[in-house]
Amino acid sequence: MTRLLICEKPQQAMKIAEALSDGKYTKKLNKKIPYYELTRNNKKVIITCAVGHLYNLKETDGTIGWNYPFFTYEWRPVFEINKHAGYTKPYLETIKKVSKDISDIYVSTDFDEEGSLLGERIVTLLLQKKDARRMKFSSLTKNELVDAYEKAMPHLDWPQVMAGMARHELDFLWGLNCSRALTLALKSKMGGFNILSTGRVQGPTLAILTKLDKKIDSFKPKDYWEVYLESKLGKTPIKAAHEKNKFWEKKEAQNILKKTKAKKASIKEVDTKRHKQLPPFPFDLTTLQTEAYRIFKISPKQTLSLTQSLYTHGLITYPRTSSQQIPPSINIREIITKLSKQSSYKELCSDLLKKKQLVPNNGKKKDPAHPACIATGEAPKKLTGQELKLYDLIARRTLACLGEPAEREFQKIMIDCNKEVFILEGARTIYPGWHKLYHYVDLREMEFPIINKGDEVKNPKTSSEQKQTKPPRRYTPASLVRKLEKMGLGTKTTRAMIIDILYERNYVEGKEIKTTDLGKAVTDTLEKHVPELVSPELTREFEKDMNEIVEGEHKKEEILEKAVKVLDKLLKKFKKDEKEIGGELEDAFKQTREEQTFVGKCDKCGKGEMKLMYSRKNHSYFIACDQYPKCKHTMSLPMGLPKTTDKTCERCKSPLVLMIRKGKRPFLYCINKECPAKKEWMEKHGMIK
Repeated sequence: MTRLLICEKPQQAMKIAEALSDGKYTKKLNKKIPYYELTRNNKKVIITCAVGHLYNLKETDGTIGWNYPFFTYEWRPVFEINKHAGYTKPYLETIKKVSKDISDIYVSTDFDEEGSLLGERIVTLLLQKKDARRMKFSSLTKNELVDAYEKAMPHLDWPQVMAGMARHELDFLWGLNCSRALTLALKSKMGGFNILSTGRVQGPTLAILTKLDKKIDSFKPKDYWEVYLESKLGKTPIKAAHEKNKFWEKKEAQNILKKTKAKKASIKEVDTKRHKQLPPFPFDLTTLQTEAYRIFKISPKQTLSLTQSLYTHGLITYPRTSSQQIPPSINIREIITKLSKQSSYKELCSDLLKKKQLVPNNGKKKDPAHPACIATGEAPKKLTGQELKLYDLIARRTLACLGEPAEREFQKIMIDCNKEVFILEGARTIYPGWHKLYHYVDLREMEFPIINKGDEVKNPKTSSEQKQTKPPRRYTPASLVRKLEKMGLGTKTTRAMIIDILYERNYVEGKEIKTTDLGKAVTDTLEKHVPELVSPELTREFEKDMNEIVEGEHKKEEILEKAVKVLDKLLKKFKKDEKEIGGELEDAFKQTREEQTFVGKCDKCGKGEMKLMYSRKNHSYFIACDQYPKCKHTMSLPMGLPKTTDKTCERCKSPLVLMIRKGKRPFLYCINKECPAKKEWMEKHGMIK
């Protein structure tokens, strides 16, 4: 009997082979694609892998060119749909080749909607089987993988498969139809194909940002005044604010200054409270993305990519989780014991291991498929700088959720100056508790000397400061992910990708996200003509429907039938106003394109402008003068997605462009070939020797 295990990626296949064979496996290659053979319990096992999704959707309505609406489609190999996905073909061929004479199939992909669907499509479409066994694991550690193999579920996790399939098919129909509608509307006015897009989650997300921008644009600052008392308590300088906080009339603030000028001050009251600060919850994906951005400025999309790498290397549990809980089934003492063998955590773990019981401070959020994202205790070997930062963050959070509560003292001091009360507040840590385990905690420490009611405050001086109210803060990628989760839009996996698409489409820009003219126009136009396409309520309704597929309350076919009816109605409404919509988008598209491609004046001809260009032949970006062929001045760029900026190089004053690379941190790049700063950067990053 021969068993076939299907894994999601090559690295995972190798990890499972090592775990099931105690390292005694044979690695083979078929068209350079690895697979593994081993024997376990007197049975031959072949472990093969995909490289992400090997099947995707393609429309089948038989028409030529772009049209909408369409509602017929089929699942096809990815390499048949996307000319850039040829690398997936030998993976399919390898799985097919090694699947001869097998007795049963084990799907060993990630245990979520995406992984379940990926495995099922291979089983059903490639291997022509109706079912398979299912391994369920949350980390790629030996013990868990062996346990998942020995206790494999007898069938595929069909509810999760069907929910994943419904989401793929719904998003395919919604996104492609609506994006075609927008693109063809613009084409009706401008000619040519200038790709625009929207989608089931993308539209409402852009609408959230546009609405905030309108609030900011229409915001009118209002003057106010604050009054302060400055002095010293012991040797500590203090600045206490008047209890009223804001004075909306200047005259009222001036009256307070007159009343308190050259007057004595004393302590009216001292209110001291102690508060226990419980340990943090273990990481769910959203909290992990938020912390990574707060501490390291690593974007949510980068965090997703980097933690997936850490998971694949067996260093952390599955990161794409909604859970804030470490269940009792996880041997947390064993994990801490393993972590104690790493010098960075040895002392911290030693203190924890002295406790009789290790009980995590679990949060309320649950995920039926996976626990919270925690360290496995395995020691990292070769990690990039950013991977190491995230590993340390997750490891310390794992320790911190097991720590003792910290104790903080909060002090509120009221100062009386001629019957006007000024407030001074401070806090200090009495007992650090879990703070010692998680040095990423952000605390302000301010300790005052021992003071008592009635004590004199010497040489008080009062002053006022004129200020203005500020508009609402813009979202960062991390705070937007949090907002989308709160609103029930998208999934833990897709939210970061949706934000990335908004940047790629030039709908938004900046680290503090601001909508471009095009982004605003797309939202305004859709809200005017087909408001349902940017409605959070409609998107939430479908999210709820798909969750109910997992829970067995709905069937996939019911949800898709409902979606097709809604979408057909909306697209007919869109088509009726297509030319009007195109006209409303035209000016904004031209303006945004101009802003997003302008790099600077051409220093060769003096007449043209240097613009970002894209070579379809080389699939790469470059910079060229717009006076071509009169001026043939061009500049090359590193591989990646370039974005124009208003910044210039400190060394040579040439324009800087922001280069965005997959899985890497964005960097500013000087366009001047001879710039010494650019040369130094390229040498540092190994781009030149």
